[in-house]
Amino acid sequence: MKEFRIIGVPEHFNLPWHMALEEGAFADRGIDLRWQDVPEGTGKMCAMLEAGEADMAVVLTEGVVRRIAEKAPLTIIQGYVNTPLQWGIHVADSSRYRDIAQLEGTKAAISRFGSGSHLMAYVMARNEGWNTAHLSFEVVNTLEGAVKALQEGTADYFMWEHFTTKPLVDEGVFRRLGDCPTPWPCFVLAVPRDTLIENRRLIGHILEVINTYTADFKRIPSIDRTLANRYELNLNDVNAWLGMTSWTQEQISDQVVEKVSATLLDLQLISKAVSLAEVLTRL
Repeated sequence: MKEFRIIGVPEHFNLPWHMALEEGAFADRGIDLRWQDVPEGTGKMCAMLEAGEADMAVVLTEGVVRRIAEKAPLTIIQGYVNTPLQWGIHVADSSRYRDIAQLEGTKAAISRFGSGSHLMAYVMARNEGWNTAHLSFEVVNTLEGAVKALQEGTADYFMWEHFTTKPLVDEGVFRRLGDCPTPWPCFVLAVPRDTLIENRRLIGHILEVINTYTADFKRIPSIDRTLANRYELNLNDVNAWLGMTSWTQEQISDQVVEKVSATLLDLQLISKAVSLAEVLTRL
């Protein structure tokens, strides 16, 4: 049986992978798929792919495009979640800030540089008309680190997925000032180029399995209750999330890559536009 290592965030988006693993769908194809949660997010996962510590990752589109633009030997092999991510903009519940405009010139908590929490701070700043050159950051690594930073005042706001942080908002740990959706589909599947060359057929089998699960995921009986129980989310919130989320079994479009590249270039997060051939591999 061939071992293959995949990484992703410990969030509800990735339940299809866990269901396929628990039901032996990969093992039936002769694949010993090993899943590892990476709570630090896309920046950490890209670094792990580059270091040979993982073979595939479920990563944010903008994060991996930026790394590829910086000449990381990675490639996107398929889309995964075909809808935008809703980035909640959070402050500590006791914070004096009451609306997003007041955050201009304050410090953002980010999981690490290159992660979505970092890149989306620039997108939000552009949306708000701020000078992005004045953004400042505090690296906090994880959601738990962000809670500590906001409560202790070492950072002022934190952007993270709306429904993952909803329990903290409900508990009065965070207060949400608004949301900033990604201007493109949010999650893709990425691999190191060497891994693809060596395991192209095996990767094809992995995609066949996960695509079967994502295609049927929302039709699984009581999937809303399964998600709520497994990820400790409110059932109404889960149903709201399911209503705005869709998965894809196809490669992302050229237009998505061009939009992400143009946005990163405009925000001066990359030095030149990245080509389609650098970013995408069509299996």
